[in-house]
Amino acid sequence: MIYLEHYLFLAAVIFTIGVLGIFLNKKNVIIILMSIELILLSVNINLISFSVFLNDISGQIFAMLTLTVAAAEAAIGLAILVVFYRNLGSIEVNKINKLKG
Repeated sequence: MIYLEHYLFLAAVIFTIGVLGIFLNKKNVIIILMSIELILLSVNINLISFSVFLNDISGQIFAMLTLTVAAAEAAIGLAILVVFYRNLGSIEVNKINKLKG
């Protein structure tokens, strides 16, 4: 049987991978965006698991709101990356300072 602790452990592992992806990667913006998505996924796992454990639907509603924020973040982030790549020919984080006006 799968208990609440299993879901919390899974969410903690995914959250740790996301945080390590942000801190250990200093060059690629796409990996940073994927790491943010992993962090949001771990938050959704926590919200849904506590919602089921407490028999309350509000956690699932907040998870749906988080999913919409994650989708908007991905769309806007990828649009910014396309413009960034067109201007500089690279998506390295270090080259962002070259776009200052």
